Amino acid sequence: MNKLIEKVFETRSSDMIALILRVTLGAVMFAHGAQKLLGWFGGFGFNGTMDAMTNNFHLPWIVALLVILTESIGGLCLALGFVSRIIAAAIAVIMAGAVVLVHWDNGFFMNWYNISGGEGFEYHLLVIAICAALIFQGGGMYSIDSWIYERFRKRRAIENVIPDGVTIRIREQRVMFKL
Repeated sequence: MNKLIEKVFETRSSDMIALILRVTLGAVMFAHGAQKLLGWFGGFGFNGTMDAMTNNFHLPWIVALLVILTESIGGLCLALGFVSRIIAAAIAVIMAGAVVLVHWDNGFFMNWYNISGGEGFEYHLLVIAICAALIFQGGGMYSIDSWIYERFRKRRAIENVIPDGVTIRIREQRVMFKL
């Protein structure tokens, strides 16, 4: 019984959580961005989206462009774990803007039965929560961010050990594997 209680209530931080959140949100955002940028998945494409965002929602063209690029290219970057915190913050801002400008008046719930005429903001709230988790946690071990951080950390560790004025050349070893 104690093992069951441990398994139910044990809380661990896991890089798998960041991976799952990052890849899932990145894929969803890329799909939405591809609608806006490329016209895929029934979207309006770049010109149609720019027209709708600037004329219907009265966004400045630079904001509309940043939304399109963040959702499309940023979605890919997020899925790969490249500048995860920055992309997550940008997506959270976009979702908050979508709630305020478009979805708030439609209520909370998604419009499954086309009753209110527009989508509510529950989806956007979930995306903002996922973004908050990624902002606090980062991209996790299985990300490009982690690889960059480790390289930077190792370089800084070497710089902190070597006295000023001393130059040391470090030769990188490459190992080839044959199957």
